Amino acid sequence: MIRRARDLFGPFKVAMSGLVYTFKTQRHMRFHLFVVLVVTLLGVVVDLGLRELLVLLFTISLVLVAEMFNSAIEATVDLVQPSYHPLAKFAKDIAAGAVLITTIIALVVGSLLILGERRWELIKINLTSEGTGLPAGPRVILGILVLFVIVVIGKGLGKRGQVLRGGLVSGHAAYGFFFATLICFVTDNALASSVAILLAGIIAQSRYEAKIHSLVELCLGSAAGCIVGLIFFANLPR
Repeated sequence: MIRRARDLFGPFKVAMSGLVYTFKTQRHMRFHLFVVLVVTLLGVVVDLGLRELLVLLFTISLVLVAEMFNSAIEATVDLVQPSYHPLAKFAKDIAAGAVLITTIIALVVGSLLILGERRWELIKINLTSEGTGLPAGPRVILGILVLFVIVVIGKGLGKRGQVLRGGLVSGHAAYGFFFATLICFVTDNALASSVAILLAGIIAQSRYEAKIHSLVELCLGSAAGCIVGLIFFANLPR
């Protein structure tokens, strides 16, 4: 009877020790747990329903699980391959990417739940209405998020470079020309618009001089920034 009780609680103790070890050694895990507490309290403050809270907690738990898998994969890779190896780095990058994806999804789900159906419907009406449009602030935020997704996907399609350095689509050029396009439509001052375009060109030129991006990559990034800027500040009503 005692042996069966030990067998019953043994796996639980092992799992708890793994959770405690991850919390003690992984700074990101402590940060995620802090975010879980803050978001849960925020959900209670904004009076989320039981279903919304359950969805929120389930989504956040995916982030914690992904972080723990990431830590386990890193420890295994370090044990098998203590020295640097491209495949070892590749495995760690993939695990970190999984955490990033679950974190982004959790942020989107949490934001939508906290906004609520009524506010979300108002945002959709503003986006599709011909008579009224979103203010400049929300347009800028949406444009930045959309451009970020485009840049990350573009970098993933290329065969060289990393997310924060190099890649098929230049993020610096994309955001430089996005904000230049933004300024061109927000202000009627020709001098300010010219300076903004010049600064965006200087940003792109600096990436070329540093041999981080080719002309094609800079052109793709600049085009992405201009297109997103046109979508959010030219086609949408003011």
